[in-house]
Amino acid sequence: MSTALDLITRVRGVRGAMLVSADDGIVVAEQLMEGIKGSAVAALAASLAGRLRRAMEAAGTGASVFWHLQGEQGALLVVPGGKASEGAGGGAGILVVAVAEPDVNIGLVRLELLRAAEAFI
Repeated sequence: MSTALDLITRVRGVRGAMLVSADDGIVVAEQLMEGIKGSAVAALAASLAGRLRRAMEAAGTGASVFWHLQGEQGALLVVPGGKASEGAGGGAGILVVAVAEPDVNIGLVRLELLRAAEAFI
């Protein structure tokens, strides 16, 4: 787990990476810079994962693969791994989460998140 988080946090502009339980928002592993509230980020990611899953099912688009939430002072990037990525209800899925600066290379972070998520599928 720490190797996957290391690869994500080495990307320039990434301020932290986490593995989060999609069901309850509990942090499984984290590497965060000072000032990032990991438990709050984890709770937000898990809450959004459930809502997004239901919205995607209603739209008939299938399971989400990657999400990018851009804010004024940074971004939250998430890739579902495990059962969460399959759209399963109630499965023990893992979310691979990155907190980044606004000018981060989104493509590179996405690539590292997808690589890390493969370990949980």
